[in-house]
Amino acid sequence: MRVRLWRQNATLESPLSAARQLHHLRTRLFLEVEHEGVAGYGEVAPQPEALNGDPGVQAVVDELTTFVMAQLVEIVKREGGLPSWSRVARFAGPRDASNPAVALVEMALLDREMRLNATSIEQLWTPIYETPVQATASLISDAPWVIDEGVSRLRVKTHPGTPSASAIERLESIEIPVLLDLNCSASTDAEVVELVRAISRVALVDAVEQPFAPGNVIDHARLAEQLDVAVSIDEGIRSPRDIDQVVRYRAARIVCVKPARVGGLANARSMFARAAEMGLRPYLGGFFESPYARQVHRALARSAVNEPSDVGPVAVRPDGLAGEALLRNGSFGVIPDPQMLSDSTGVTLCD
Repeated sequence: MRVRLWRQNATLESPLSAARQLHHLRTRLFLEVEHEGVAGYGEVAPQPEALNGDPGVQAVVDELTTFVMAQLVEIVKREGGLPSWSRVARFAGPRDASNPAVALVEMALLDREMRLNATSIEQLWTPIYETPVQATASLISDAPWVIDEGVSRLRVKTHPGTPSASAIERLESIEIPVLLDLNCSASTDAEVVELVRAISRVALVDAVEQPFAPGNVIDHARLAEQLDVAVSIDEGIRSPRDIDQVVRYRAARIVCVKPARVGGLANARSMFARAAEMGLRPYLGGFFESPYARQVHRALARSAVNEPSDVGPVAVRPDGLAGEALLRNGSFGVIPDPQMLSDSTGVTLCD
């Protein structure tokens, strides 16, 4: 077995200001797992630094190299071959970085398994929906908005307080529903209610997302009783138990499930089903991944989600690297461009 890890730094075409972070540079981690001449690829795109319960990129790398790889190597030695991709979610430990590290390995093993068996993702996950696309912009800065044609909902990064005149002017030009993403920045119900009221005068507000801290279902439930629009939980969704808590306390009607955050594709798919069965509106969220992981996530969403999701392209600035993805038949339909990987920072974890 040979395992290689690459880091690619991608600069977003338009910096995106959130309540407590500026999204401008994203490090994408690519993992290749090769065994008996067949290779598979995984990708996650962690935040630069830890925030709101999500780990920073270095913590994910450390988790992968210290804990997850040790389990993978032990299984190969004991069983004489790679484990099925469906077993990898069980590698996760209690640390924040564990789920994205496990998700990285799981995607690579699924890709390899499908290539080995000459199958495609559509055979594994039958497409049911043409999942609508959600785009993301910011009301906090004056950076240009990048909204592609065909987008069905706009998530806008914002914070409590009276929206600026320029923010109101921007929203007046938007004809699609907006989701107000506060990224855990609110302190009181009143400031969220006032923000929703102000923006509702000029735009169609679909939901307000994660105003309070992850795990704080009580405050979200109290706020939900005061709003005419839905509450959405994002950073607070990391396991099936979180979905159960949202339903128990009536804390939200929408939940954002991010595969890297919940430990991979298998967990995400089961959580989509669980949420829908319990009357919630689940959608697939992203971390500014490359076209490779976006292709994988799009296939997952089409099999399980009819809510606008983060499955569209991520606009990045040209940075001298080769193309981000290479078309190829079978499996997920694409692989990371080998030239792009060779131009990135790479290390062999196992050979």
